[in-house]
Amino acid sequence: MSEFRDGTRCVHAGGPAPVAGQPFLAGPVFAAPYHLPPGGPDPAVDSYGRSGNPTWRALEAALGELDGGECVIFPSGMAALSVLLRTVLRPGDLVIAPDDGYYLARALFAEQFPDIEVRYVPAVGPWTPETVAGARLVLVETPGNPSLDVCDIAQVARLTRAAGALLVVDNTTATPLGQRPLELGADVSLGSDTKAVAGHSDVLLGHLSTVDGELAGKLRRARTVGGHNPGPFEVWLAHRGLATLDLRLARQAENAAALVDRLRAVPDVSGLRWPGSPEDPGYAVAAAQMRRFGGVFSFRLPSAAAVDQFLAKTRLIASATSFGGLHSSVDRRAQWGDPVPPGFVRFSCGIEDPADLVADVLAALS
Repeated sequence: MSEFRDGTRCVHAGGPAPVAGQPFLAGPVFAAPYHLPPGGPDPAVDSYGRSGNPTWRALEAALGELDGGECVIFPSGMAALSVLLRTVLRPGDLVIAPDDGYYLARALFAEQFPDIEVRYVPAVGPWTPETVAGARLVLVETPGNPSLDVCDIAQVARLTRAAGALLVVDNTTATPLGQRPLELGADVSLGSDTKAVAGHSDVLLGHLSTVDGELAGKLRRARTVGGHNPGPFEVWLAHRGLATLDLRLARQAENAAALVDRLRAVPDVSGLRWPGSPEDPGYAVAAAQMRRFGGVFSFRLPSAAAVDQFLAKTRLIASATSFGGLHSSVDRRAQWGDPVPPGFVRFSCGIEDPADLVADVLAALS
């Protein structure tokens, strides 16, 4: 379906061929065992729910279509990252990771990979051959969470390829519609589909996409052996939600643009970051490699108490620690251990009416 535009692909990718009397999207398959074919197990036929499920394959086909690679889904974004690391790393390997990336990724390295050396670097670089020298895997997150720093994926891909390393791009903030890391030279695109892909704040899910068929096979095998299996109902919900991703991202970006523009004039607001703004330090790189900008931005208020006061006065903004959903939300990231000031907030725009959202935020900050 590559000849179609985003909205059409979101609706139709991974769907079954039309059959009279059948639904547009088949319901979730909950089976644990399946009837075996005559003669015993056949790799092309489902046999047990831990190793194969048609509901999984439908969403994998859809996300693979959007990412431009072969997709393997997992029960969460962290599960996807964990399985990938265990599949490709060995004791003594060196990993390059962002020093301002998702805090649980740092915890994962520290707590579950004690035999792996991790070197943390700024997402914005400078990226040189020395930065990636000796690395087995390079993990970048762009736009970063929560910094929203932007990394030049193509530049890093050239360096990692020359160094013989694997480049993994956490594409959660951008989504497969906002950015296609595999086309820019990444080996793996990682997504927490809990966020904008599923989009309704009711699913935990993650995926990895790669153009390396052998690696995809290893990841599937690791999922089966390790039991990292997503629930069929959650997978079906994410596929259902995917159909409106194009529409939701458009409204969320519209809301972000409107809020960022107005917040620049609010005295207590500082440090505004949104890669979609020409005034943002990451705008030039973001504009070159992103297909569209999202609805996540960040700023600082003077203190944690100021954030609490803002949340107490708003009528539309939820205090919550995810992003990409229908509801606008604020997360004060210092409370989770991120190395940011106490008043730093990550703002996730929902799909509310822009005028209502702007009015509510400005009133709560007044």
